[in-house]
Amino acid sequence: MSSKSPEQAYLSLIASEPTDADSVTALFDKLKPIPPSFLLGDWLGGHFPTLGHPVSQLIREIKWAGKHFHSEDDVDPIIVYDEQGKRVWSEEWGHAKLHGQVEYRGVPSASMVYEAKPIMDYFRYVNEDVVAGIMESKDPNLLGGFHFYLKRYKPEM
Repeated sequence: MSSKSPEQAYLSLIASEPTDADSVTALFDKLKPIPPSFLLGDWLGGHFPTLGHPVSQLIREIKWAGKHFHSEDDVDPIIVYDEQGKRVWSEEWGHAKLHGQVEYRGVPSASMVYEAKPIMDYFRYVNEDVVAGIMESKDPNLLGGFHFYLKRYKPEM
């Protein structure tokens, strides 16, 4: 019997890929909520590419780099790597706004609404430098929760 906390188990999934959606969802449901202010700053993005979700391929194609939360009212939800490898905001995906605690799967969760697309992201605590996320959408190409994670971006000095 595993004595790992949900947070430790989630970190193990990140490190061990591949996994399946049910495993990630089960852990996501056990993670603690975070306030929107916890997300402020720059984050590197990661995902579980073996889940077979259509967004997995899209994330690779656009060279997803993460998210940048300038403030609760000003978020760059999709940061990508340009041709020079620099992190830049993706104009195609628009901006977003944090909307505070919204109940998601029975837990009040920090949430983010995209302004240009019918998408909401929900976030949960893993540790001080990692958050779990799930993207939900009414867009038929994005249906079904897409699991991702964010790591605090700490550029080299």
